[in-house]
Amino acid sequence: MGVLVGYLDTILVPFSLLLTVGYHAYLWYTFKTKPSCTTINVGIESHRRTWFSDIKKLGDGKKGMLAVQSLRNSQMVIILTASIAIIFNISLAALTNNAYNASHLFNLELFGSISGATFALKFGSASVLLLSSFMCSSMAVAYLIDAVFLINASVEFTYAGHTKKVLETGNTLALIGNRLLCIAFPMVLWMFGPVPVAVSSVALVWWFYELDFAAKITDFQKKRPI
Repeated sequence: MGVLVGYLDTILVPFSLLLTVGYHAYLWYTFKTKPSCTTINVGIESHRRTWFSDIKKLGDGKKGMLAVQSLRNSQMVIILTASIAIIFNISLAALTNNAYNASHLFNLELFGSISGATFALKFGSASVLLLSSFMCSSMAVAYLIDAVFLINASVEFTYAGHTKKVLETGNTLALIGNRLLCIAFPMVLWMFGPVPVAVSSVALVWWFYELDFAAKITDFQKKRPI
């Protein structure tokens, strides 16, 4: 029994983490070498660059209104992500003590190790990911607010290159915060054993793959008449 418990915790959990990290390393490599194959470039970055170029061509009044309306929805989504992350982290901290006191109920081998150190590792790893997601989302909101002010500022006080960099940094931090929140959910499921972690990580990577790679978008663009 002890061998099986150690096998589940030491094999399935590192496998889940390596699977998630390896996928994002592959995504980053593909984005750098073949950007047209990812939705980050095809569906997001190219549209964002076009949007930024268009609003710079408008007048001051139209430019400010369009910038505020366009970035407002993004800020609301990022704030929702940050709120979910911090609420989950607070709930996780409150649940840790009760779960440890009731650890005698998790006496099946599928639940893995129930020692005090393992419980601390389970909830600590999930808490680190949730707090990191909250920090990235909070910084993303700050960058997007600065981007709105820079877009509305006069040309003599700012220039397009700096404004574009601030906008891209905010959106990148928002993407990282969203991914960290998604990755934290399998670590929360570690409370119920390493098997749910492995299953949820495989499902999460599959969902990320369907979301990140632009096979359907590129096929649509090839079939679309010019």
